[in-house]
Amino acid sequence: MTNTKPMPVIAIHGGAGTLSRSHISPEQEAAYHAALDAILRAGQLLLADGGSALDAVSLAVEMLEDCPLFNAGHGAVFTRDETHELDAAVMDGANLRAGAVAGLSRVRHPVRAARAVMERSEHVFLVGAGAENFARECGLELVSPDYFSTEARREQLRLAQGTNTTVLDHDGAAAMVFKAPAAPLDETRKFGTVGAVALDVHGNLAAATSTGGMTNKRPGRVGDAPLIGAGTYADNRTAAVSCTGTGEMFIRVVAAYDVCARMAYGGQSLQEAVHQLVNESLPAISGQGGLIAVDAKGNLSLSFNSEGMYRGHARVGEEPHTAIFR
Repeated sequence: MTNTKPMPVIAIHGGAGTLSRSHISPEQEAAYHAALDAILRAGQLLLADGGSALDAVSLAVEMLEDCPLFNAGHGAVFTRDETHELDAAVMDGANLRAGAVAGLSRVRHPVRAARAVMERSEHVFLVGAGAENFARECGLELVSPDYFSTEARREQLRLAQGTNTTVLDHDGAAAMVFKAPAAPLDETRKFGTVGAVALDVHGNLAAATSTGGMTNKRPGRVGDAPLIGAGTYADNRTAAVSCTGTGEMFIRVVAAYDVCARMAYGGQSLQEAVHQLVNESLPAISGQGGLIAVDAKGNLSLSFNSEGMYRGHARVGEEPHTAIFR
């Protein structure tokens, strides 16, 4: 009798973007690979022990939020008012439950707040002071707003403010005034989001996404990451998806749900659905970036139309694989 249980798998991303203009040392590049690998191994171990996809993506995104190399949680970028506004979402493919938060400035792990909204409230999406009060009521860890700050992100803000414009991460022309950062992907032209998708041994899918937004963004701006269907979606019947890119464009095409809809209604495979979205629908409106996705059979897609994307995946019983460039 054959074993019909799926092989658990987790995939993560740490943002997409263009190649850095600076010379990157092997040590600098290795730091990103090491961070991705450590997070994948933690999620892989949880899944190997029979843990749920929801717990796996939650753990992975929490770890990404704690890593200052990525733009989520500690290491989040600054708004033009020199503040932090953090967004996150989580979705359970088994029952289509979802939770999301936006505009947080004191919750250490925004993804925990998103999950609390899903599991401990009658709502899906809470923002600003209301979301933070709810997190406090749930006993989540609160920190001083400067916990999220790093000197590297502050320097990025100073450079952006020097242009006297609102500089989007994908604004290549404005980014030319920036100094070259010491990172494999150019931080001035990178879409700073982190995310995870997973399939567990029970056949359940889940997705989670978290972000600090864009350097020098207008306060109150919300991108695709916390919007269910745009930057985050999971449905056991199709796939789990977490996106990273020009958020406004991903919102306009409802990117994450579009992948699942193409599979459900058009009969497309995961690869076909992702290819059409990433390489046709998004470029048609100048949308840049990528996504990670896993379907109900364990097929993976880590696709992007930018020059690179911090990414990796790990199946139970196999060595994790990480990558940055094509």
